[in-house]
Amino acid sequence: MQLTLVHARYQLLETVRIPIAIFGSAFFPAAAMLFFVVPFAGKDPVGATYATAAMVTFSVMSANIFQYGVGVAEDRDQPWNPYTRTLPAGAAPRFAGRVLAGLAITYLSLVPVVLIGATLTAARTTPGALLLALPTVAVISVPFTLMGLAIGYSLPSKAAIVVAQLVFFPLAFGGGLLSAPDQAPGFIEAVAPFVPTRGAVELMWATVGDYPVNPLALVMLGVWVVGLAALAGWAYRRDEGRRFS
Repeated sequence: MQLTLVHARYQLLETVRIPIAIFGSAFFPAAAMLFFVVPFAGKDPVGATYATAAMVTFSVMSANIFQYGVGVAEDRDQPWNPYTRTLPAGAAPRFAGRVLAGLAITYLSLVPVVLIGATLTAARTTPGALLLALPTVAVISVPFTLMGLAIGYSLPSKAAIVVAQLVFFPLAFGGGLLSAPDQAPGFIEAVAPFVPTRGAVELMWATVGDYPVNPLALVMLGVWVVGLAALAGWAYRRDEGRRFS
């Protein structure tokens, strides 16, 4: 546990020294809140609440895909990373530390979205639901963390940036994050249950409001987690073999 905290502290310090990295994770969801949610759904308590939850999911996805996908790929290019992988402590503390640091940055990136929702819209939820939303954020971050790790360990940094951008927006649109619940265009509603963003946002909607979760979306979210875990593990072992065999 001590080694895990050391690695987490190192990752956080490295990120904080480049504030634009945190700013980038928070900017797009906050901008979407200001330009789309506030003027169009800001006065509707139910609509604003669901829209804020969707932007929270948007921010979780953005923070994890980019910070792991791009961050891991960039770390692999640095001489420090191969050295740490030769240490006798093993990969577990390093992995756990990176995940803890990433979760902290994820929560930090949510602050502007939540503040905008609370002050500039009619979004409302109960204190209990707000507390429950904290662990829910950790749960829905799992598939996007694994996706970022898979990208980061599979590709060089220049390619990782492009792939992260290519998967990010289709997942956001395909999951219905940019529309009201069950009011997306027909083709979006048809594919939404099969992408991980839909299961994630439905968990958030159910946490902050009275939204019935689609069982298919939850099952597919679990399928994505299993598949992405296998892909991330394969990418890590492949990178390990290339560098140290």
